[in-house]
Amino acid sequence: MAKKKPATETTDQLNFEDALKRLEEIVHLLEEGEIGLNEALARYEEGVRLLRKSYKLLQHAERRIELLSGFDADGNPSTRPFDESQDATLQEKAQGRSRRRSISGNPGKMGDTGQTDVDAAGGLS
Repeated sequence: MAKKKPATETTDQLNFEDALKRLEEIVHLLEEGEIGLNEALARYEEGVRLLRKSYKLLQHAERRIELLSGFDADGNPSTRPFDESQDATLQEKAQGRSRRRSISGNPGKMGDTGQTDVDAAGGLS
């Protein structure tokens, strides 16, 4: 009987798509519940390694992204590296907008009669 390669060897060599496919296989095996406890633990540990590997690959890809910042005088696209700190700032701004919408659009708050401007004016004229 042939020995299996250690999971760390095969995990390190996988690309993102293959890691994701293997992770789905592991989830399916675990959900079926037809493998023993030791095998389930080994598959779970492999899944955790694959998840970490996939996350690192995604982070690396994110750092490689270049954003289109416009065009130069010759009409060629000009790009700039993706700035992770700028992404965090944009997420904070989006969260602030989201909070404002949920507060202003939440019926039942003080001063909200449940009527829209159309209702208050007596309908459309």
